[in-house]
Amino acid sequence: MDFSSIYSIPSEMKAWVYDEYGEFKDVLQLRSNVSVPQVKEEQVLIKVAAAALNPVDAKRMLGYFKATDSPLPTVPGYDVAGVVVKVGSQVKRFKEGDEVYGNINERALENLKQYGSLAEYTAVEEKLISLKPKNLSFSEAAGLPLAIETAYEGLVRCGFSAGKSLLVLGGPGGVGSLIIQVAKQVFGASEVATTCSTGKIELVKSLGADLAIDYTMENFENLPKKFDVVFDAVGQCDRAVKAVKEGGKVVTIIGAVTPPAFIFVVTSNGSVLEKLNPYLESGKLKPVLDPKGPFPFSTVVDALFHLETGRATGKVVIYPVP
Repeated sequence: MDFSSIYSIPSEMKAWVYDEYGEFKDVLQLRSNVSVPQVKEEQVLIKVAAAALNPVDAKRMLGYFKATDSPLPTVPGYDVAGVVVKVGSQVKRFKEGDEVYGNINERALENLKQYGSLAEYTAVEEKLISLKPKNLSFSEAAGLPLAIETAYEGLVRCGFSAGKSLLVLGGPGGVGSLIIQVAKQVFGASEVATTCSTGKIELVKSLGADLAIDYTMENFENLPKKFDVVFDAVGQCDRAVKAVKEGGKVVTIIGAVTPPAFIFVVTSNGSVLEKLNPYLESGKLKPVLDPKGPFPFSTVVDALFHLETGRATGKVVIYPVP
């Protein structure tokens, strides 16, 4: 279904595409003749200004989710920030020209979009996006959606609330850097501790961590201090369960699950972004972008290699697009 637009929208665009599953360095290709996605009635078409990478991108390319994935060829990418250039007939909340951001896949591992955010244009349901915070650049906004939604949803699922203590495994990472801030600023944590390497202690403290545990010097599970909630963003669940108070909660987003911990997969939700926008606009929550970036659109493969090292600080962002 097609709708008129004040913008001149081409029929083809530049996009990163893979035709088969495999290592990203082998299968991912930049093409200039990819069809611009059609807009369904509940969707908007976004002219992509910036996109962000997530560890799930490389896993998806390997075919880990092919039973529930979109058909090939696929344009990868979850996180987007850009400008609405077309709206479907049932769209109520957005108009052409709106600057928006969001995670375009409602469920991170199923019913994924064939045309993701690593392209000049992407189509997404209006319920999955929000207006971009006015004080943030497109690069800053693109780095937020999947990670901040993961941080918020994980804390909600744990029943986290004011006055509780939290240990974050992987505080300097894309998700971890937002868990620290959301726990402190939105939920009112009494104490936030996090693991990090020696060189990133100052960073995590600047984000609001009260205690930085240098994993090159000590094992967090051996400390006498225990926590109400442990949020594992790195895949160390077997150790995480040893750091929680009796009756506390352990949540993880990656790797094998050791009882009584639980794992969840984030749900994209524009209303969560809207709820957090005031905290972003007031500066209480801050995007953390990896200092090696942003990576230009032509260097997505380099950016994926950087993310794969596990040493990225904050989010790996692609800007400008294209």
